[in-house]
Amino acid sequence: MSGAAALDEIYSAIEKSARLLDVPCTREKVWPILTAYGEALSEVAIIFSVSSGREEFDYTVQVPAGIDDPYAHAVANGFVGETDHPVGALLPDVQARVSVNEYFFDCGVVGGFQKLYASFPRNLQPVSKLADIPSMPRAVTDNAGYFAQHGLDDVSVIGIDYKRRTMNLYFQLPAAIAGNLDPKLVLSLLQEGGMPEPDERMLELALGAYRIYVTFSWDSSRVQRISFSPRPSRGLDLEAIADQLEPETAEFMRTAPFAYEGERVSISVPKWSADGGHMNLGSYYQVSPQLAALIASQERG
Repeated sequence: MSGAAALDEIYSAIEKSARLLDVPCTREKVWPILTAYGEALSEVAIIFSVSSGREEFDYTVQVPAGIDDPYAHAVANGFVGETDHPVGALLPDVQARVSVNEYFFDCGVVGGFQKLYASFPRNLQPVSKLADIPSMPRAVTDNAGYFAQHGLDDVSVIGIDYKRRTMNLYFQLPAAIAGNLDPKLVLSLLQEGGMPEPDERMLELALGAYRIYVTFSWDSSRVQRISFSPRPSRGLDLEAIADQLEPETAEFMRTAPFAYEGERVSISVPKWSADGGHMNLGSYYQVSPQLAALIASQERG
């Protein structure tokens, strides 16, 4: 299949997935973003995702290797506007100080381009070093004690939301506890972060996280959101989270298209804000060679 035909396939998969969720999707909104990143999108990771109480359907895409400056590329294509706000300086400031392994961008079929992610799992950064970046929200420094109290130090990803003017720190958990968190840790993180107490099922889901990510804005020191991310894997047990899902979301997770061999690769992320908890669910449309190898090694035990 040619690269151009692959872009058509990707768009068709986005459109079909949005239809499953009853979210409006138009070629005029999505196609310019796909073509701006080119035919190489046929060779990178692509994840389709939706949150409970959905009003949007998102697609997250690995930035092709040929694009050296993802922020400049987004600005040049009109996806991100020029701004004096620190959100516009954060990714260049990170790039000047951290060796980034790969980038991703995040879009909604309704809202368009939203976020960029800088991922550096092979070059973990202590949060104290990142806090010194000039454009980093003051909230990161203000919450240094909160992070230390809960053993959160090594950061592997930074997410930057240009529309909401927020950012995420993704903390890589030590191998000794990743995927098997102490409930007391989760409960303390939520309580100290100003989040409501989780119900039993949501707490159980959070215990399987290998990354915890925290959302901040530049306007407040308050923790905006805390999320618990497990490793992507095959065979998500939808029955175990049925009470958290609308019927359309469950149907999406069962039938959304994907373009690789074997069982679907998916992820479920419990999240909390001051308003309560909700689920974010992702279905991988394409997987990177690195993720495919990781899943294969996990399956071999």
